[in-house]
Amino acid sequence: MIRKVIWMVTILSIFAWGERSSGAAEPPSKALFAYGAINAYMTSTWIAKEQGVFRKHNVEVQPVFIIATQAAQAMLAGEVQVGLIGPTHVVNAVAAGGDMVMIMGNQNKVRYQLIAHPSIKRAEDLKGKKVGIGASMAGLATLAAIMSLEHLGLNSRRDNITLLPTGPEPSRLAAVKAGTTQATVIAPEISQAAISEGFPVLVDMAKLNIPFQASGLAVLRKTLRSEPVMIDRVGRATVDAIRFIAAPANKNVVVQSMMKNLRISERERAETVYADLVEDLPRSICPTVPGVRSIMKLMVDLGINPKAAQVKVEDVVDLTLCKRWGGEAS
Repeated sequence: MIRKVIWMVTILSIFAWGERSSGAAEPPSKALFAYGAINAYMTSTWIAKEQGVFRKHNVEVQPVFIIATQAAQAMLAGEVQVGLIGPTHVVNAVAAGGDMVMIMGNQNKVRYQLIAHPSIKRAEDLKGKKVGIGASMAGLATLAAIMSLEHLGLNSRRDNITLLPTGPEPSRLAAVKAGTTQATVIAPEISQAAISEGFPVLVDMAKLNIPFQASGLAVLRKTLRSEPVMIDRVGRATVDAIRFIAAPANKNVVVQSMMKNLRISERERAETVYADLVEDLPRSICPTVPGVRSIMKLMVDLGINPKAAQVKVEDVVDLTLCKRWGGEAS
């Protein structure tokens, strides 16, 4: 299915690129750009596309949503050039011998909330129940779910709590509402409507102050070598899109984009999501080395991928380009 989607997007993009680039002095770079989640932190990609920021930097980008686990696989297969995904997928790729690397930070702290079905009145009620995670056991949502449960004094194995792969965040919330699962971890902009309907938040991970690199721009090292101009253009366009989002004069445009892409119908709720995003935008566009190191340690400690113990953080993160684009190492 993923290959079919990528094939269709590629064919349509070739026609579009051909039409727009005819007569241009310098042909644009071209890239398929996979964003691995549907939450507010993907807004930089949507804005860069919708407001012509990619085009300004002479790069024709076709964004496509592919859940992060499958996006990483598509990148390793050479079907996608750039991905906005979590570091767990980069670590897994490197541990398996792949040459993936994270070159820019996007979400430099964790914001997940553990939200539960109204029938769950206290943490102990989750014993023997099901908690929805992403598409696989190897993703960021799994880490967040396990950490949230541990914060509540629960252990998934000891307490017979099933971590059930459920898909992207809207699907995870739908599963809780349907009673298929009894809890899940999702971003605040996805959870707000459910909270107003009486679905309790058991853990707000943003308040735990854990070093955590949640997502970033990832590419293959061989793509860095073979298409450095394209990568540079995508990176600089993304930086400009982040600045666009943060500028108060652009609030209305950004809110409208978020309402469309996040399917938020109430303007007031969208403005709250916007305010939270602007507040949480990383002060530096570089990935946080402590945050990535924390992820790698958790992957080992929680048994998600013991091979992460043999991976060095410099194999996962390259700060060269983000510093060139104005970021600072941390």
